[in-house]
Formats: sequence, structure tokens, C-alpha cells
Amino acid sequence: MGIRLIKISAVYFLIGIGIGYYMSTVHDYSLTPVHAHINLLGWGSLTLAGIIYHLFPSVGNTKLALGHFWLHNIGLPLMMIGLAFAVHGNDSYLIATIVGANVTVLGVLLFVINILKNLKQPVEAE
Repeated sequence: MGIRLIKISAVYFLIGIGIGYYMSTVHDYSLTPVHAHINLLGWGSLTLAGIIYHLFPSVGNTKLALGHFWLHNIGLPLMMIGLAFAVHGNDSYLIATIVGANVTVLGVLLFVINILKNLKQPVEAE
């Protein structure tokens, strides 16, 4: 699970950087919220979650981790597509932003529950 998340996060990184490059090229920074959210929730957060899942397999090999994976990766693109339209004045896609944000938050909630429930301090050998 961890390696898969890190690989997906690299794709989000490329998308986020691509949006930033596009904005700087055309001198139109209206997609800044999309750029920032993809880099933070896609690249940064999923990379860290992937590292945690890789370092602590007992956390990464749970139904909570699987739920986090799918909800985060369904919600984030949905939210970003809706937000891209919304920042350009097309509010008909605002529902995608709302639904995607809620799905992403639910995925992050599963991640936090998983960490609190399954991440244990190793027992030190005496």
C-alpha cells in the first residue's frame, strides 16, 4: 500500500507542477487553489501516508488503509476538477468540489483513525 501511494503521489506532483508551470507561462494564476491543493493533498499528504504505510506495515495492511487510499484518490480528483471550473466562474460543477472535498475528508479521517488505532510503540527488548 505504501509504495502504491508514493507512486500515485508522484503523479499528483507532476500534475501540480504542470499546473504551476502553465499558470506562469500564460500569466494567469486563477488555478492557484487547484495547484496548491494538488501539491498539498496529492503530493505531500499521500507521500507521507505512503512512507508511514511502508515503514509500519501493520498500519498499511488494514481495511482502514484501503479505505483511505480509495476515498482520498476518488475525492481529490473530483474536488480539483470541480474547483478548476468554479474558479473560472462555472458554479455548475461546484457540487463536484463539495462531494470531492467530503470524500477526501472522510479518507483522511480513516487515515487518522488507522494511525491512532494501529500504530503501536515497538516493545523494547530487555
